[in-house]
Amino acid sequence: MSQLDGNLNPFFQAMCRAQTLQFPHKRSSMVSLDSIRRDPRWRDPNLHEVISMLSHPMDPVKSNAAAYLQHLCYENDRIKQEVRQLKGVPILVELLDHPKAEVHRKACGALRNISYGKDHNNKVAIKNCDGIPALVRLLRKSSSMEVRELVTGTLWNLSSHEPLKMAVINHGLQTLTDEVIIPHSGWRRESAELSRSQSTEWTTVFKNTSGCLRNVSSDGAEARQRLRECEGLVDALLHALQSAVVNKETDNKSVENCVCILRNLSYHVHKEIPGAECFHEPHAAHLPKLGGNQKKNEGDCFGGKRAKGWKNGFMDRKYGTLDIPKRTEPMKGLELLYQPEVVRLYLSLLTRSQNHNTLEAAVGALQNLAAGHWAVSGSHYIRATVRKEKGLPILVELLRSDADKVVRAVAIALRNLAIDRRNKDLIGSYATRDLVSNLPCGQQCPAKNLEGDTVVSILNTMHEIITDSPENARGLIQSHAIQKLVAINKTSQSAREIKAASHVLQTLWAYKDLRNSLHKAGWNKSHFKVFLRVFLDHLTHTPTQCEQNVATSVMTCNADGFFFYSKNTDRHGVESAK
Repeated sequence: MSQLDGNLNPFFQAMCRAQTLQFPHKRSSMVSLDSIRRDPRWRDPNLHEVISMLSHPMDPVKSNAAAYLQHLCYENDRIKQEVRQLKGVPILVELLDHPKAEVHRKACGALRNISYGKDHNNKVAIKNCDGIPALVRLLRKSSSMEVRELVTGTLWNLSSHEPLKMAVINHGLQTLTDEVIIPHSGWRRESAELSRSQSTEWTTVFKNTSGCLRNVSSDGAEARQRLRECEGLVDALLHALQSAVVNKETDNKSVENCVCILRNLSYHVHKEIPGAECFHEPHAAHLPKLGGNQKKNEGDCFGGKRAKGWKNGFMDRKYGTLDIPKRTEPMKGLELLYQPEVVRLYLSLLTRSQNHNTLEAAVGALQNLAAGHWAVSGSHYIRATVRKEKGLPILVELLRSDADKVVRAVAIALRNLAIDRRNKDLIGSYATRDLVSNLPCGQQCPAKNLEGDTVVSILNTMHEIITDSPENARGLIQSHAIQKLVAINKTSQSAREIKAASHVLQTLWAYKDLRNSLHKAGWNKSHFKVFLRVFLDHLTHTPTQCEQNVATSVMTCNADGFFFYSKNTDRHGVESAK
């Protein structure tokens, strides 16, 4: 002991002496601190000394050094960089496999703080020395809740860096699902145990893990498909959301993470899952006949009676609804992502949650499922189910939200839902005034001060609902939209806003039966012209990545309006040694 003490900084000498005394743990800690304070040779060890102590043969020295590193690295980017440069990261990763719980726990705490922050070099350093599989091994091995919080928190941090997302999936996806998501969600795999499924445990471990999977789910088609095919993941996430709705716990971070994962997994689901060619909707001539057995006086989702579309006892194709086919076997796994029943869950979240991120994600999931034209429990069933479940009034009410991202998501979702003719009529009747109220007027912006992408989304939704619908066009005029559209067309500084507004104006002017009322209101053909500078600006404008994403969703009238957006969420390191 004396030889070892001679190689130690006095700080660690005192700590080692405290650990060797036969006192309870708490008393040992006090002896350690007192010893340090009384020792006249005491000084703070330098970083090189601390890192060297990680390789010391005595386990108490290792654990104390790791704990001290955790303390030093808390929100200190300079220290984190120096630890990396002094090759401290590989030693900490190696200690994750140490048999002593105190050692691997303190090492993982240090890695969590080192991995937090904008300096992705620290994250890459952990990955390059096989830190991700080491963390996963520790998660499987340890039953300590504290260790599991540290492991999943570190993985959450690592997953925020794009190049590391597939590594997290490759090494940890099934383990994270089996060890955390499924047991904490309360879902049970065996059908015989469904009745024994429990409420979700909203633990820190579940929050960390769902945050990690939320990040990796945004990595692209391969990542999405890996998550969809992960056994039990989709089932458990949906069960967690159902539990949140039932128990009125819809505003926590874990719920937000779960909805964001499902929103991302619903993106392009009909194009990316196995057998995707079966999801292509047949030609209109081969579509199944619509709703011949529907009741004539069935009310719409806003409480009114159907007044249009009834011909000779059958619903006219463009107004009718589809009978959702009954299934002989329960669905599971990725099939649950696009079943009409999932609509009810998302709508329940929209009526109960106050979390803007959760609202945006739930609307985005509906938007993805309602986009395009695909068969087999496809978009047409989803659009009809939203209407049947009284979802349109819920979405229209959200247009009044003060959150820009919620308004934008709702606008795009309504545009996709309006592909259904009956939905288009209802949206035109009940959503037009709210859409118009969100538009800026000349140099004056509405109180919500919506971003340009949101304004463009609203304009494209307007264009969708008035296309092939003179009644909706008339309703738009009566909602005093022309003044705002003309103002955007003439004064907006955004080429995309001008182009979108001009499309709406041109479509309105194309209805010759409406021109008389337009003339009486003081409008003439010149107000509906597209200025040449719009197209010149549009040709010379280089779109940002955000604009490119929006363009593929809403700028082209016939384009699929998919919604795929998920910010990386970095788990904050917690200081636990001070």
